[in-house]
Amino acid sequence: MDYFQLKNGELYAEDVPLERIAQEVGTPAYVYSRATLERHARVFRDGLSVLDNPHLAFAIKANPNLAVLKIMANEGYGADVVSGGEMERALAAGMPAKDIIFSGVGKTKDEMRRGLEKSIGQFNIESEPEGIELASVARDMGLQAPATLRINPDVDAGTHAKISTGKAENKFGVAIDEAPAIFGRLAGLDGMNLRGVAVHIGSQLGMLEPLEAAFIKIGALVADLRSAGHNITHVDLGGGLGVPHKEGDQYPTPAQYGAMIARVTKDWDVQLMFEPGRLIPANAGVLLTEVIRVKPAKINPYVIVDAAMNDLARPSLYDAFHDFAAVKPNGEKMVANIAGPVCETGDTFAIGREIDSVSAGDLTIFRTAGAYGATMASTYNSRPLVAEVLVDGDRFAIVAERINPETILAAEQVPDWLTS
Repeated sequence: MDYFQLKNGELYAEDVPLERIAQEVGTPAYVYSRATLERHARVFRDGLSVLDNPHLAFAIKANPNLAVLKIMANEGYGADVVSGGEMERALAAGMPAKDIIFSGVGKTKDEMRRGLEKSIGQFNIESEPEGIELASVARDMGLQAPATLRINPDVDAGTHAKISTGKAENKFGVAIDEAPAIFGRLAGLDGMNLRGVAVHIGSQLGMLEPLEAAFIKIGALVADLRSAGHNITHVDLGGGLGVPHKEGDQYPTPAQYGAMIARVTKDWDVQLMFEPGRLIPANAGVLLTEVIRVKPAKINPYVIVDAAMNDLARPSLYDAFHDFAAVKPNGEKMVANIAGPVCETGDTFAIGREIDSVSAGDLTIFRTAGAYGATMASTYNSRPLVAEVLVDGDRFAIVAERINPETILAAEQVPDWLTS
């Protein structure tokens, strides 16, 4: 459930008409609903209530806006981060350092050092060389780095290839058959407190079966590591639950997910950790855009909107579906292609889709845009960096200003030797 609903024939975000936001902020703009964010955060937490004190760390890459992170912090979530910049955002939002998990394959020594200085809760190590480097940095600081070893279980998540992370050919983690030896070598290093394992097989999963298959493999590995004398106290099970993008979509619920995990992990005796991302903000945000014109074409007309692939990259990157709707639907339908102004064929959101009938000047939205939307935006084609708005009941605030081309241009410099 979300709080973007029709009222008297017009789309509202909670109690704010989207037309008002367009008039005061302009388009394109991301609009987030606080009530939806809070509801989704609580539904996920409630779904895991069958577990003993699970640790919840919001995957900041899904939506790093500071206001969104503040809501997540208020809901008791920590952070899963994949860069030093995300770590600083988590801390700025009030997320306790002890609740921050540092993931990702490319941690630098400076990022490791900063995380250790801030006493973050855990590093998820992605390779043996990374573990050796982390132990060295920690040892030089007179510290022990709390860490888990990320395992690649070679399980196909059944999702898009570019968001699949748990197959043998993916860049993440260490092969499960090599994990016991690598774990043993890293666990013996001075500066290393290797206390468990981590796994994450992909995003936008539509079934629980791949997750269960991966978790069963992890359970067997935990037993093997304990048999070898290792003290395993933490297991990070990642995230990846999919979200519905259109009416009729069916995805596992957090409650079903929690029940499966309770069954699979009942004998593990560990602190379970989770990294939900898309599941919480995706349907808590829309991309508000205006129709520039409807362009006649050979097969279907093109609805040209002022949002583009630099504002919402997912359709171009992953062929992702985002439902498209008029802010003031007139009850009529049309079949059209939807595209933006960027000079790329890839700047196309939909082909041959039945949509609300629209014309130049109409306001429209792309739904399910609260995750991997603004965070992936760019200024390609020297376009402005998209604005972000948070709605709370009958009020709203700009939580990320639109950054215009002149501001970006002012940050660039021409060297003297080009002007002489």
